[in-house]
Formats: sequence, C-alpha cells, structure tokens
Amino acid sequence: MILISKANTTNSTDADLNQGWGCIEGKRKALLEFKHGLIDPSGQLSSWFGVDCCEWTRVDCNNKIGNVVKVDLRNGCDFPRLLGGEISDSLLDLKHLNYLDLSCNDFKGIQIPDFLGSFERLRYLNLSHEAFGGMIPPHLGNLSHLCCLDLHGGGYYNSHAVGVYNLNWISGLSSLEYLDLGEVNLSKATKNWMQAVNILPSLLELHLSNCELNDFRHYSDLNLAIRGPVPHVKLQSLQNLVTLDLSDNNIIGSEGIELVNGLSICYNNSLEELHLGYNGLSGELPDSLGNFNNLRSLDLKYNSFDGPFPIATQHLTNLESLDLRRNSLSGPIPMGIRNLLQIKRLDLSFNLMNGTIPKSIGQLRELTALFLDGNSWEGVVSEIHFNNLTKLEFLSLHLLPKKQPFRFHVRPEWIPPFNLKYINISNCDVSPMFPNWLRTQKRLYHITLKNEGISDTIPEWLWKLDINWLDLSKNQLYGKLPNSLYFSSTTFLVGLRFNSLVGRLPCSFNVTWLFLGNNLFLGPIPLNIGDSSRLMVLDAFGNLLNGSIPSSISKLKYLGAIDLSNNHLFGNILTNILNDLNGLTTLDLSKNKLSGGIPSWMCSITSLFFLKLSYNNISGELSPSLRNCEQLYSLDLGNNRFLGEIPKWIGERMPSLGQLRQRGNMLIGGIPVQLCHLSHLHILDLAVNNLSGSIPQCLGNLIALTSMALLLTEFDEDITYNSYSDCNTPF
Repeated sequence: MILISKANTTNSTDADLNQGWGCIEGKRKALLEFKHGLIDPSGQLSSWFGVDCCEWTRVDCNNKIGNVVKVDLRNGCDFPRLLGGEISDSLLDLKHLNYLDLSCNDFKGIQIPDFLGSFERLRYLNLSHEAFGGMIPPHLGNLSHLCCLDLHGGGYYNSHAVGVYNLNWISGLSSLEYLDLGEVNLSKATKNWMQAVNILPSLLELHLSNCELNDFRHYSDLNLAIRGPVPHVKLQSLQNLVTLDLSDNNIIGSEGIELVNGLSICYNNSLEELHLGYNGLSGELPDSLGNFNNLRSLDLKYNSFDGPFPIATQHLTNLESLDLRRNSLSGPIPMGIRNLLQIKRLDLSFNLMNGTIPKSIGQLRELTALFLDGNSWEGVVSEIHFNNLTKLEFLSLHLLPKKQPFRFHVRPEWIPPFNLKYINISNCDVSPMFPNWLRTQKRLYHITLKNEGISDTIPEWLWKLDINWLDLSKNQLYGKLPNSLYFSSTTFLVGLRFNSLVGRLPCSFNVTWLFLGNNLFLGPIPLNIGDSSRLMVLDAFGNLLNGSIPSSISKLKYLGAIDLSNNHLFGNILTNILNDLNGLTTLDLSKNKLSGGIPSWMCSITSLFFLKLSYNNISGELSPSLRNCEQLYSLDLGNNRFLGEIPKWIGERMPSLGQLRQRGNMLIGGIPVQLCHLSHLHILDLAVNNLSGSIPQCLGNLIALTSMALLLTEFDEDITYNSYSDCNTPF
C-alpha cells in the first residue's frame, strides 16, 4: 500500500512532468549509455532515440530545466522477463533522479551495483524480482531521502540468491517508510535485524517473508518485544508499524506469541496487517490479539497453534481477513464471530474444530470467502446461514470423511442471495437430487461436489456453464454423458470417478484432466480421441471398455498420464503409436486382454516414471528397450507370459527403481546379483515363476526394502528366509 502511494507521490511532486524545456543533452547521453548496456530482446526501449529524452517511454522529466527525475522499467512479474545485461554507472549523471524501478527483469545473478547508493535525491527504489545475486551493498544506506525500498528477491533462478552480512546499513535510511526484503537471505543478520529496523523512525511497512530468520534468542536481553513484558519506549519504530510480515521463516515455538504480546503491550493501535504464516509457531493464541483495534488482516496459517478459537478476535471489529488454516485449533466457532462485521475472508480450514457452525455467521454481510474445510463439523447448514451473505463468492466445506453426521440442507427451489464463483462441498449429506440452485449461479467457474450422496442424472444445463473445474466424484450419478464435453471455455478438470454412469465415452472434449474411472462406460475408446489436443490426463480405469487403443492417441502431445486399467481392451500393446508422447510419466494398462510383446519404442519416452502392464497376455522376453527407462520408479509386469531370464540391466540401468513386480510369469534362471544395486527398492515380487539357484545375500543390505515375495519358486533348500523382513508379503 505504502509502496503504491509513494509512487504516486513521487510522480506528482513536480507538476506537469515533461512539459518544460525538454531533455538536457547530458541526461540523454547518460540514458543512451545505460540502454547500451542492457539486453532488450523485446525492444521495450525502442523509443529511446531522438533529441528529447523527456518524450521517451518510461522516462519522466521535471517541468523547469529538463532534468530526468524518473526511470520506470518495471515489467510484469510473470515470465518471460524482458530486460537483462549490465546496469551502467552512467545513471549517476541523473543527479535529480528520485524514482528508479528496475523490478521484474532478469539480470542473471549479477550483484546490485554499489553506485546505486549515490543518488542523493532518490526517494523510491524498486529492485524486486530482478534475479540479482550476491550481497546487497551497504552503500544503499546512504540514501537518506529514500521512502520506499523494495529488494524482494525470488528472481528467475531461486530464492535467497541475494543476502546480507548484517543490516547495520539501513540505519542511514532515516526517511524510510516501506521496506521489503522478502526472500533475501538474512541468516547472517539474525543477531541484529530487529535492532536495525527498530531505529527507523518513519517505518510503516516491514516485509521480511521467507528470509531464513530462525533465531530470536539473541533479543532476550534487548527487551525488543521478544521475551517477556516490553516497555513501549524500547520498541521505538516497531510500535508505529502499519504492516508487519514475518511469514515463511523458521520462527518456532512461542517466539511469535511473545512478539505479539510485546507489540500489543505497547498499545500498537496502528497495526493493520500482521502476517506470521508458514512458521513453526505453537501454543494458544494470546488474548493480546484483541488489543490491535485497527487490524484489518491477520494471517497465521500453517503453524501449530492449538487450543480453542481465539475469543479475543471478537474485539477486532475492523478485521477484513482472518486466515487460521492448517493449525491445530479445536472446539467450536464462538458466537462472538458475529462481531466481525467487516470480515471479507474467513479461513479456518484444516484444524481440529468441531461442533455446529453457528447461524450468526450469516450476519457477516461483507463476507466474500468462507473456507471451513477439513474439520469435524456436526449438525446442519441451512439457508439461514446464508440469508445475509449477499457478497459471498467462495464457499468451501470439504469436510473430513463422514466421522460425524453433517448435512447441507436447502430447499430444491431455493434461490441464494449470493452469486458464487467457487463452490467445494464434499463429504456432506445433501439431497439425493442434484442441487438445482446452482443453476442460479451465473459466475461459477469451480464446482466440487464429492461424496455427497447425490443419486440423480447430471442436468443438461450444467454442461452449458462456463466452468474450468467440475468434480462430481464418489456419488451415485447415473445416466449418459453428452457426446461432446465442450464448455464455453477450456476446462481444466472434469472428475466423474466412482459413479454409475453408462454409455459410451464422449467423442470430443476440451478438457485437460479427464477422470472417468470406476463407472460403467462401455464400447471402444473414440477413434478421434487424438483431436482433444489439450488432454494431459486420461483416466478411465474400471469400466467396460473394449476394442483396441486407437492410434490417434499419439497426437496428444501434452499427455502425461494414461490409466485404462481394469477394462476389456485387447490387441497388441500400442504398437508404434506412443513414441510422440514425450511427456508421458504414467502408463497403466493392467487388467486387460492385451497381447504381443513390449514394443521397442516403450522407453524412448525418457520421462516414464510408472509402467504397469500386469494381468494381460503379453509374452516374449523382456524387451532390451526397457533398459533405456532410466527414470522408471515402478515396473509392474506381473501375471503375463514373459519368458527368459531376469535381465541384469534392470539393476544396472534403472537406479531409481522402487517397485519391481514380475510375479506370475514363466521366467527362468537365477536372481541376478545386480538387483542389489537398486538402493531405493522397497517392493520386490518375483514369486510364481520358474526361478532357480540361490537368493543373493546382498538383497538383505537393501535398507529401503519393505516387501519381498520370492516364494513358490525353486531355490536351493539351504537358503533361510528369516534374514528378510516380510519375505512372503504379497505385492
């Protein structure tokens, strides 16, 4: 917030920028030299030519002499990033520069130049998301007029590529109001970071997310809001903060609670945003939270807080966002929740809460997002809970599997007061009829209704919605699907697994992930399935499909996973049709009637991770082409008609193999000692073959091995099986 406001302030300081005498020649040359050092593949600075640099894009001058006061080369922070190269010190000739933004570019790990600390008039400096590397130069501490400093890391390469030795240098930034060092490695500054920021007299926003701050013990003697009662005179600038973000660090135990207590004792009524999520904080949330009267956003997600829902939050009447997800809070939602009349987002997901959801939640008229997933609610949610929620857009009640009875009960003719974009209701009891009230929700893009006990056909109007996610799995839906699953926009997922749908598979669809497993679909796979060019996951296991696998499947160049197991497919196994699927990671064709051998192209797909062909009629010796499957984790060829010996190259060429199953074939010979090289192997099943010889003793050294089945084979009688754990455990 302050960053944006300061940008606007800087722009308006000199009225009517670019309306004066034009660019000073020395400033024009400085900019051209700066441009010369940059790599600009998109021609972003193509307007930088001609006499008047004040007319160039992304450059502003004052209205008197033509001095350059602003250079804004910020790009959108989505890839690809545009500018790179070197930052020329010719910029030093722009002595009146008060605004410099180079954020969201890609400088490929170069260090932030020292000379940037020499701009005496600079008030705004943004070098965030730039892919810089090395240490932040302490020379930046010379920028005494700087109001906003954003050095947030996380560039193209990785987080923490930029670091500091200490933060003593920021003491010179006496005018600083906004400081963002997110994703900067502050581990070397653990001993002084709080002392350093505590003396900045004007600081309003402090963002230190994901900075590897992991030790607050150094402050036990400083009395700086970390240990015990804290006199407010010691906190100095921290008591004036509007925003404090220490999320995604390694702050553990009760240290964060002591920080909250320390700030609250100082009557820090200015604090509006407090973010401590993604740490290891534990204990009960303190009552002192109720002292932050102006708090608008409280984010404590992904910690280990326990105990009841904090009653003190009912005093936070200005709160707009409360995020407590992924903690261990217990008990019910208190009735005092009705006091949070400004709340827009409430997220209590994945705690240990129980009890009924109070009807008073329906009094939160400003609520736009309600997430109550992963708890053990009881009772009923009805129309009364929603009567006043006219602004609700996101509703999620994905509960734990039905440990306690919980009903979502509304009348079939109900017309909600809201207009949802997102709904996720799972593991609840609803009417067996498909919820017709969804038809009134004109902005829906996400629908998840899993395990709801819906026993109905899918209404035709549903296929006409503009949605990108539809998951109706684990119901009792019946009837047929339309011939074409084409939504008005490209749909990412359609999930209909574990229902009783019948008929043939749709002939065409614009779906990315298609889950149709465990239904009653029959007939062949559509011959034109290759026309569904966006398909990445094809999941149709456990149906009554027959025929051969159509060759057009080779056109699906984005396909990453195929599961057609447990059907009635027959014919040779995909002869020469999948060699173009370079991104395929999972192939499961088990429990069909496929025959022939393993095709030679199989391991030309170097990305293959899971290969399961068990319970078919595949025959012949193990194809040498499998030796190229070097990334394979699971190889299941069990219950086929393979002949010959177990190849030695399995142990030599498949170092990542964790599961090897060749049970129920006609393999002969011994177990190759090379299998002992598979250090990640935890399942080995070679039973029901014609193997002979002795079991390699080195298999006992495979510490990852948890299940081994070698029985019903002809081994030497003097081998003892007790040296292997669970040696007769089936796969």
